[in-house]
Amino acid sequence: MEIGIYSFAEVGLDPATGGQAGADERLRHLLEEIELADKVGLDIFGVGEHHRADYAVSSPAVVLAAAAARTRWIHLTSAVSVLSSDDPVRVFQDFATLDLLSGGRAEIMAGRGSFTESFPLFGQDLADYDELFSEKLDLLLRLRATERITWSGEHRPAIDGRAVYPRPLQDPLPLWVAVGGTPQSVVRAATLGLPMALAIIGGSPVRFKPLVDLYRQTAAEVGHDPDSLSISINGHGFLAPDAETAAELVYGPYTERMGRIGRERGWPPPSREQFDRERGLRGAMFLGGPQEVIDKILYQWELFRHDRFLIQLTVGPMPHDAVMRAIEILGSEVAPVVRREVENRRRERAKQKALDAAAEEADRAEVEVRSKR
Repeated sequence: MEIGIYSFAEVGLDPATGGQAGADERLRHLLEEIELADKVGLDIFGVGEHHRADYAVSSPAVVLAAAAARTRWIHLTSAVSVLSSDDPVRVFQDFATLDLLSGGRAEIMAGRGSFTESFPLFGQDLADYDELFSEKLDLLLRLRATERITWSGEHRPAIDGRAVYPRPLQDPLPLWVAVGGTPQSVVRAATLGLPMALAIIGGSPVRFKPLVDLYRQTAAEVGHDPDSLSISINGHGFLAPDAETAAELVYGPYTERMGRIGRERGWPPPSREQFDRERGLRGAMFLGGPQEVIDKILYQWELFRHDRFLIQLTVGPMPHDAVMRAIEILGSEVAPVVRREVENRRRERAKQKALDAAAEEADRAEVEVRSKR
């Protein structure tokens, strides 16, 4: 299993103006976090795109390019690129450039966007929310498949036999589709044969299993091999030497940030009871000491059989030293155990599957022998 981190580069807000406070320092800290994640052996780091005062990154590719110069192994992805309000040509060029700079470590995680500020900012109509994503995803797929492209659609000027450069080292450039809880988005990813990143940020993870089943079933129905399509589970959490320290660090920033977003959307504020329920084994948050987080990742692996796990450590502004310690714990104490255990469980399941198939074949042969007597 691949294990990594994603961040929205959250910042505090100036109480007098409501504007950003300390975006420059947050970006410096973010690069240090990515550099440390690389050093402790994590597989991937994702950076989100937002156009709000409470987040410091509006252009993930720029930040990831800076990180590419400070890292050697870790893969670098958007988390997500809001493709609906962006130009797929520029998205492809930016990440192809990142791929070249990083020596083939770039990925794109494309989504419709859970926030909508980018749509009016770039002149898009929210009434076209899903149509924009579908059309632009089609163009992005065409761009990564061929150097010279002819294409036309409803929401972007046509392209007539134009070559698009630079070309990435990876062929094709990895592209994931990020989904929340919408079956339509799951079906689209499966139909296109693209890996799916599923965000579970609240409630019981069990209720998302039908979406994973739908993804694999749809993929098989349209002719893709479900076993060849990767699934990532992305969720909130934090790590500390013990569970209570983790909860004490996270509760204030998490409830402030989720409460403010909730007020914007008409959600009730998170309660302490809800917070504690979410950090339990069957809740959505990966919050605790090393063993609690190991147990929870493995619990969800039994549900989803996913190939990648990404954790958002900083839902609200967190102390930088605590974040760096959390990354160390994730890379040195959690990831090796999870990778080893998942591999053992996969091996045991493959062995059992082979035994079951052999037994089934033997039963079939016995039936044939009896029928000939």
